[in-house]
Amino acid sequence: MGANSSIEWTEATWNPVTGCSKVSAGCKNCYAERLALRLQAMGNVRYRNGFKVTLHPDLGELPKRWREPRLIFVNSMSDLFHEQVPPEFIQSVFATMRSCPQHTFQILTKRSGRLRKLAAELAWPQNVWMGVSVEDARVVQRIHDLRPVPAAVRFLSCEPLIGPLDELPLDGIHWVIVGGESGPGARPIQIEWIRGIFRQCRQANVPFFFKQWGGVRKDLTGRKLNGRTYDEMPRPPETLKRNERVELMPA
Repeated sequence: MGANSSIEWTEATWNPVTGCSKVSAGCKNCYAERLALRLQAMGNVRYRNGFKVTLHPDLGELPKRWREPRLIFVNSMSDLFHEQVPPEFIQSVFATMRSCPQHTFQILTKRSGRLRKLAAELAWPQNVWMGVSVEDARVVQRIHDLRPVPAAVRFLSCEPLIGPLDELPLDGIHWVIVGGESGPGARPIQIEWIRGIFRQCRQANVPFFFKQWGGVRKDLTGRKLNGRTYDEMPRPPETLKRNERVELMPA
């Protein structure tokens, strides 16, 4: 339940919660659901409930045992702000993160309304990055919910990108990840959608990370965009230089 990760923008995963439920079009081909059902079939005790939301209190302090600093994706197999996760449990996860300043924790949710509602009840240490998934223009409201959250780094995961995002409200956003859908039934991504997000990031001075083209075999399609990789990472807002800019990607 805690291991090195092959996800390009993190180093390890920590899953004190497993299981989830679908809330928008981006959930259609959920990789976590496929993996959870596979692990259930293999007899993995952590997935005895399949993809039903399950709390694992015994894993709540796992990062304390990791001495070397890591980037840790919290709940890669769930959503910490799922309606079935009690506020007290979320607070306990934040307590662990606060007690592990050597690590940086990355949280990602589609339940931005609950995030915004609970944000004031949580202590936000500097080593917690908070993000929302934004797969198309229908869920841009998630960004508005994220912007007032007092996380040191607020980020967007535009993956699986299944439509254009032409007017992203990037004020107060510190990082954008873009990626195509992968696995069975993967919906295609359009290069125009990626370029549009890239240009907006450059204009707003927001680091841009291109994760993958996706497809049924993402290992074959790769993650190069216009001949290069984009692995830009966020920096705490206070370290950003005023008016710092980089060149736009050629059209």
